Amino acid sequence: MAEEKGISEEKVKEIIETAMAAAYKKDYGERGQKVVAELDFQTGEIKFWQLKQVVDESMILSEEEIAALEEEASSGRPRMEEEETEEEKKVRFNPERHVMIEEARKDNPDVQLADELRIPLAPKEDYGRIAAQTAKQVILQKLKESEREMLFAECKEREDQIISGTVQRIGMKDIFFDIGKTLGILTKEEQIPGEFYKIGQRFRLYVLKVEDSPKGPQVFLSRVFPKFISKLFEVEVPEISSGQVEIKSIAREPGSRTKVAVWSNSEDIDPIGSAIGQRGTRVLAIISELGGEKIDIIEYSDDPERYVANAISPAKVIRVRILPKNRAICIVPEDQLSLAIGKEGQNVRLAAKLTGWKIDIRSIKDEEAAEEEGKAEKEEEKKEEEATEAGEEKEEERVNDTEEIKEIKEEKEEGKEKGKEKGKEKKKATKKRVPRKKESEKKTKAKEEKEAKEENGNEN
Repeated sequence: MAEEKGISEEKVKEIIETAMAAAYKKDYGERGQKVVAELDFQTGEIKFWQLKQVVDESMILSEEEIAALEEEASSGRPRMEEEETEEEKKVRFNPERHVMIEEARKDNPDVQLADELRIPLAPKEDYGRIAAQTAKQVILQKLKESEREMLFAECKEREDQIISGTVQRIGMKDIFFDIGKTLGILTKEEQIPGEFYKIGQRFRLYVLKVEDSPKGPQVFLSRVFPKFISKLFEVEVPEISSGQVEIKSIAREPGSRTKVAVWSNSEDIDPIGSAIGQRGTRVLAIISELGGEKIDIIEYSDDPERYVANAISPAKVIRVRILPKNRAICIVPEDQLSLAIGKEGQNVRLAAKLTGWKIDIRSIKDEEAAEEEGKAEKEEEKKEEEATEAGEEKEEERVNDTEEIKEIKEEKEEGKEKGKEKGKEKKKATKKRVPRKKESEKKTKAKEEKEAKEENGNEN
């Protein structure tokens, strides 16, 4: 049985012991008993034991707690998390499954709490039809479970690997492959666009993931995953599988084109030549497996300029300018511009994915024109700066002139104010002089009159 089912002898023995224990319990056991069996392959003798857990009063539920639990179950009230954790530690005492520690220590003084006691049971040889049927069902069920576990473990080991499969069934969207002991599923998303499948046709497939299910392991396959390319190269190129040549990066558009960056840690090994093979035999085998998908193999470099230039292959690059924010500009000859960009921008798009740089393609004429435009812009900027400086100087001069005019006006206003003040002072002085003049005139008249009177008196 072990050879036929591919199961170990220990697992087969365990299955038989479980089946015999179930048959024994069916005919001779009590409800709630936990029976185990032990088979001796040499003699064919089977021994049976009853297992009982050692408990004390603190580990079992009291009658009040049992009644409370039954009431909660009937009422449907949800239990609190604290109550659940406390009650998980306690068990409902069953004499067929539990034994008190005091009673257990009568036979075995070294027994501890939560230990399992093995109590020997009388061996039986006669079993009824129902017990035999139970044993048969247990054996079949356990064998089936073991087969499923073994198959799942086997498929899980093949995860992230390449396998060969034959088309067994074609669904509406998914393709089912016979991969040995089980079926593999190739979903619509994991199929190469434009690829046709015929029943009985053999393909290489990448095991994407393996999931367990009641019906057995489900193996999901892929033919578009980028790692599928690296695994194909590992199969076809010994230098890659041995680690002498390393695949650094892969950019792929399934069914159309793929770019692969390779690197060698030894100067004596040509990484590109190793991947291509003599007369292209190695890479042609991979292209054939992918249905004619084009593959560009380029050399990886730590120098960004060189790496970006290599990624634009097969177009020739004159030079590469590295810009901030992970941007690069590739300058190519005029006749290489369309080749560098590729059909619908495919070549530059794959190069950007491969290198991780944002790449802009320019022809030498466009670059020269851009440089001239840059120079013209710089000259215009310079002129604008000069004009701005000149305007600032004129503005400063105007401001200075304005300030001088203001000063002159202020001086004139000050002069006017001073003139007004002087005029006021003159008027005041003039007013003071007029009374004095009148007084002198009066004195002169009085003197003349006095002299005239004296003359008249002398004549008389």
